[in-house]
Amino acid sequence: MRHVIDRTSQNFLIAQLHDVSAGIWDARAQTVAIPTGLPVQFIAAKFSIKAILDKFAGRIYPGDVFLTNDPYKGHCCHLPDWGFYRPVFYKDELLFFTLARAHQMDTGGSYPGGYFPNGYDIHAEGICIPPVKVFEKGKERQDIFELIWNNVRWPEGVRVDNYALIAATKICEQRIINLIEKYGRETVLGCVEEMVQRTERAVREEIRKMPDGVYTGESATDDDGSELDVPVWVRCKVTIHGDEITVDFSESDPQRKGFVNSVYASTYSNTLATIFLFLDPALAYFHNEGSMNPIQVVAPEGSVVNPRYPATVGASPVNVGTQVMESLLMAMSEAMPGRAIGAWGRHYSHFIYGFDPRIKQPYVQVLFEPDGGSGAVRGFDGYEGVTMLVTLGEAVKGDVETIEVRFPWRVETYEFETDSCGAGEWRGASGLRWEMVNEGSPAGMSTGNAEGETVHGVGALGGHPAPFNRAYVQRDGKEIPIRAHRIYSLQPEDLLVKVTGGGAGVGNPRQREPVKVREDVLNGFVSIEGARKIYGVVIDPVSSEVDLKATQRLRGNGKRERVKAKGKPRRRPRSK
Repeated sequence: MRHVIDRTSQNFLIAQLHDVSAGIWDARAQTVAIPTGLPVQFIAAKFSIKAILDKFAGRIYPGDVFLTNDPYKGHCCHLPDWGFYRPVFYKDELLFFTLARAHQMDTGGSYPGGYFPNGYDIHAEGICIPPVKVFEKGKERQDIFELIWNNVRWPEGVRVDNYALIAATKICEQRIINLIEKYGRETVLGCVEEMVQRTERAVREEIRKMPDGVYTGESATDDDGSELDVPVWVRCKVTIHGDEITVDFSESDPQRKGFVNSVYASTYSNTLATIFLFLDPALAYFHNEGSMNPIQVVAPEGSVVNPRYPATVGASPVNVGTQVMESLLMAMSEAMPGRAIGAWGRHYSHFIYGFDPRIKQPYVQVLFEPDGGSGAVRGFDGYEGVTMLVTLGEAVKGDVETIEVRFPWRVETYEFETDSCGAGEWRGASGLRWEMVNEGSPAGMSTGNAEGETVHGVGALGGHPAPFNRAYVQRDGKEIPIRAHRIYSLQPEDLLVKVTGGGAGVGNPRQREPVKVREDVLNGFVSIEGARKIYGVVIDPVSSEVDLKATQRLRGNGKRERVKAKGKPRRRPRSK
């Protein structure tokens, strides 16, 4: 399914960055297979399928295709992510559903590209599509599509992407039918049930290995885009008892006016995705309904992790989606220090909308390139160059050549930033320096769901957080600060600069092997000064060798340092 979408879609976010998901459910909305995509887009898709089953009871036919993007009536994550659902019949019996969901290049709303920080309500973020049939009995409902495409800014591009997603569901339908014809209905359904039961047994066995107890975590995003510079907190309490886990977000902040509210389906998805990280990695490609049964998620209605309609939710897959995951990383790392995980680099993207003089057409640009990499895992350094935590590495970064062809911007710098990783016995991945010049006409920029300027995620077991993110525009020799969750005007020849922190570390940095610190210095990830100050490793600036005696003396003094088992999310002091 993913291959079909990659080869036929035209949207940069879908075709290049892989902001797309796919999966299979049975006729009861039980999750069968969810191996591909962004967790927030599809783990909770069973709620969407239940809504379709309820709304269209007795009116679901072979050849139907349903569409929804509504976070409230369709249980989706936010309006730009459109999901196409196809019921799969065999001999007129409904047996399965399949989903293909992806981030559209526009979904209407006040600004190009979708949502923006300070909408009045969710309707300012775009067209809300409840579960609706776009194909009925194999026939396209052109009037419905016309209504929808008439409410987006690039209707032809969205049309192509919609058909790519629908084609993917058709491929899945064909493959499932071929499977049934080869092995028989009873065998296939029996195997699905066996898969679910085996996975549930395996997950429950993994939970039994965890120590019973109550573990807590918290994380905040910089602000909600409406009330600026006021952090929004997510707090979780994880109760492990026997072979079950309950995650309770009741202490989280109330829902906010700004666009960071996370609907229950999103909170549920990100919760399960995070807990899966602490299970046996051999289970990673096999999660299904059985994985979900032992895990309960409590999120009170009216909170930032389960808002009431018509709260805005545009940024929620990232913030407070990231905060849901980071708070759980903190709690689960306390429960399972042997699998402790540091926070990943905070997302630092933007929406730029303007006019491309080369092709004489408007454009909208969304990039993941400035994002720092992953946090460390006990025993492993962070993975360099991956995107934000909520994608778990499924979404990727575009290459410079494609970016310059698609958009009227020239990339000046794209490189790892020295001393931008969270230090630890196992260090986080590095952040980046990203610079590009506007070679087009005047443009607008929403810094969208960027964050990590004043609050960021923490390390584990004494690991350090990464530096804060920062950005500015260089114009006429002056630096103009750029902040997250705001809107700016850009001029021709403006240089946009973003410098990001990477992933957080795990473990005491002064216990990192000196040879690894030396490698980091040689590779430019850590400076000689950073090696000495943070890691207690002395590198000779001429020979680039470790001065073992000086290192032993320095680290001997470092033994008196107090190392905390876990950190608190740090907030940058507000400048006067």
